Amino acid sequence: MASIDVIGGGLAGCEAAWRAASHGVQVRLWEMKPEQFSPAHKLPTLAELVCSNSLRSNKPDSAVGLLKEEMRGLNSIVMAAAAVTAVPAGGALAVDRELFSREVTRLIESNPLISLIQAEVAAWPEGEAPVVVAAGPLATESMVTLLGQKISSPNLHFYDALAPIVTRDSLDFSKIYSANRYEDGEGDYLNCPMNKEEFQLFLQKLLEADEVVRRDFEDQRFFEGCLPIEVMARRGPRTLTFGPMKPVGLDNPATGRRPYAVVQLRRENQAGTLWNLVGFQTRLTRPAQTEVFRAIPGLEKAEFARFGAIHRNTYLDAPQVLDEYQRLNSDARIFVAGQISGVEGYVESAAQGLWAGENAARSALGHPLLVPPPGTAFGAMLGHLRHNSGRKYFAPSNINFGLFPPPPPEIHKSARSAWLLETARRQFSDLMRSIND
Repeated sequence: MASIDVIGGGLAGCEAAWRAASHGVQVRLWEMKPEQFSPAHKLPTLAELVCSNSLRSNKPDSAVGLLKEEMRGLNSIVMAAAAVTAVPAGGALAVDRELFSREVTRLIESNPLISLIQAEVAAWPEGEAPVVVAAGPLATESMVTLLGQKISSPNLHFYDALAPIVTRDSLDFSKIYSANRYEDGEGDYLNCPMNKEEFQLFLQKLLEADEVVRRDFEDQRFFEGCLPIEVMARRGPRTLTFGPMKPVGLDNPATGRRPYAVVQLRRENQAGTLWNLVGFQTRLTRPAQTEVFRAIPGLEKAEFARFGAIHRNTYLDAPQVLDEYQRLNSDARIFVAGQISGVEGYVESAAQGLWAGENAARSALGHPLLVPPPGTAFGAMLGHLRHNSGRKYFAPSNINFGLFPPPPPEIHKSARSAWLLETARRQFSDLMRSIND
């Protein structure tokens, strides 16, 4: 009988096991709990939500809502468990985390094709069966060592410093200008100029803003090369204007003068729909980030495709080490799923694990592997792991419409979301026909 091994009983691992079993494949699901716990895990059950209990927006016209819709179409175990353990949360899907974890565990344990093995994996499973690594961002030293034997060490990252990403359509271009430092005319960067009063207001908000509480296992020290913007601000106001907000060489064409400070935005994707706040990695809470960064001229109505963060994280440089099927380039037997593969967020981790389980099962059965169409939520999410758009460093991302192929130029701005949703649903229907053939 065809079989696979899945390492890790989190969201991604449970989805991979569940999906593979739906193809009639025997699954050995390895989970080190309750024999051993990571610093973040407390429950003995599977699919533990270690941070928030929210799976974010449930609205079908949002990118994450669309991804949930596609997951339900593929009989997601996470979506099934969430449906029966949901708690009121407005337009979001939130769950009772203990009930949710217990429900996923119940479903896994009741599946006759899934064998739960509660032990840490210190060596690759024997044999030729496909292996799905879904060890999570807090993978054990043993797992990191095993992965390190398969890839070059620079492609394992252990520190995650993310700046916020905003959507281009939400920016006020009456206040923003394009320029590269010291160059005439328009440039590659978008620049948000500040006078002294605007900078001082921004600085006050930044220094008073709430920060995410560090967890016990997180290092209290920061690397000098990626200090949080609020830490730099506490060193003195001129730290910012001589650092990431330096205005030198960025004269404002509207005034012909140098601003007091400048916030630069760098293109995040080829389509130019997403822009990164350069040097603005932060530990501020999401509500605080919204309030503080909307105090920047031109960003008063900014929509955030990704919020900034600095936290311990182990993930692969996916564009360098994974193929289009989520397998290691160096070993086609090994699929990688969840946050360790370079996605960000509960829903994305679960979805990516689901798709790894689909292809791992296909590999075990000798069937052709599949790549989701790029216009689907699955395709957009997995496409991010394949294409780095010329950036020097790969960074994890939540699902957002900026990852999707953009609509044709003739589609009016007001109709773009509808076009993306219609395209995604049409392509997903095609995908389901391919899966069922």
